Amino acid sequence: MYTTTTKFSIPLVLKEILHSLQELKAKPILVGGCVRDFFLNIPVKDYDVEIFGIDSLDIIEKSLSKFGNVKLVGKSFGVLTLKIDEYDFDFALPRIEKKIGKSHQDFEVITNPKLSFKEAAIRRDFTINAIGYDYFKDKFLDPFDGIKDLKDKTIKHINDKTFCEDSLRVYRAVQFASRFDFKIAEETKELCKQIVLSDELLYLPKERIFEEFKKLFLKSVKPSIGFELLKELGILKYFSELKALINCVQEKEYHPEGDVWIHTLMALDELSKILKEQQIENEYRKLYLFYGILCHDFGKPFCTKEINRKITSYKHESLGVEPTISFLEKFTNEKKFIEIVCSLVKNHLAPFQLYLADSSHKAIKRLSLKVNIEDLCLVCLADCLGRDIKDKDKCPKAINWVLEKAKELNIHQEPIKALVQGRDLIKLGLKPSKEFKEILEFAFDLQIDEELLKEEIINKIINRYISPIILR
Repeated sequence: MYTTTTKFSIPLVLKEILHSLQELKAKPILVGGCVRDFFLNIPVKDYDVEIFGIDSLDIIEKSLSKFGNVKLVGKSFGVLTLKIDEYDFDFALPRIEKKIGKSHQDFEVITNPKLSFKEAAIRRDFTINAIGYDYFKDKFLDPFDGIKDLKDKTIKHINDKTFCEDSLRVYRAVQFASRFDFKIAEETKELCKQIVLSDELLYLPKERIFEEFKKLFLKSVKPSIGFELLKELGILKYFSELKALINCVQEKEYHPEGDVWIHTLMALDELSKILKEQQIENEYRKLYLFYGILCHDFGKPFCTKEINRKITSYKHESLGVEPTISFLEKFTNEKKFIEIVCSLVKNHLAPFQLYLADSSHKAIKRLSLKVNIEDLCLVCLADCLGRDIKDKDKCPKAINWVLEKAKELNIHQEPIKALVQGRDLIKLGLKPSKEFKEILEFAFDLQIDEELLKEEIINKIINRYISPIILR
């Protein structure tokens, strides 16, 4: 919601810092996201300050060091960072940038304290990110009508040439539009399409793309807006796993909303609602849950067929693992993250299957060894709600049934623990050997399938593995 207030309230420590910089004859201007978010009534924790009128980074660093531990991000970029309590501050000299190669690092950076605010701001991506605030004059600097674009809810680039020099800005346009529910100006949209066609996105490091998707997921009320833009701008050509979902048909009885693409986007929005309702704050967890629901039907394009006039997708959950891995490897090298997402994809039908079969504790215990059941239930709930079926009441009913069973067994957040360990076998006089694995599996099966207590399991181990040796 756009604010009509003009008073920009900033932390007391930042006021002290600005006064300290002013004493150096510098002119500090607040810029970028902190100013934009003020107008959007979004709480601000990160502040960017551009320092005009002084060309010595060392003098600035000395002044800032009175307030905390100052870090130099890059000498050539002239950026200093400072963290105080919950606030993160970035301080930079005004600069111009010139692209000299394909890599995101291939920029010639020239700092110039004599630049005007407009000259320095022209390198920025969008008008809404090029608004400055002069604290000492209590005045907003808006050379490219960014405040008007905020009012009009529009993402608009500043300069054709500078915009095209960083292809990441295509992803940034998407995530800003998704986060704020803004439209992208037609001229900006056309420029984004040209960048996509030029294949410049291929040169972006996966870490930078991951960060833009992260913001899209974690800061959007409706992530589907961003994914529809990825489709419209042609970006899906880089993500064949997503593109394959478009026009992949589904049985109308279960998916009256349309193809797998439509269902996936609906499920993403449902997950966003669920995470908010349940007040889940852990960003890492939220992120793998979003990727879990995004990838959950990646297997359908490989197995969807019509049998007896019914559209089926048998084994799509297991067939989805391989494309999930290939997709995630375009964003990250973190094996643990990929494994978690794959476990959600591979088992996303299990909660409903267990509910419909009125399964025993044994099956739920086995499931806990494959996946975090609480996480799985969140993904499964979003999957169920992300469609146009009339009987949506069945969704929470089925999921809660599984979750309550898991909670009774205290395995909703972690796998069931084996009662009998290797050290117990050693106490029985057995020596570590290849047979240990067989004995422990035997013990674990007794624990799960027959629900025996530890003492009972130990007795069965003695009868089966130790007594015969003594009798011989």
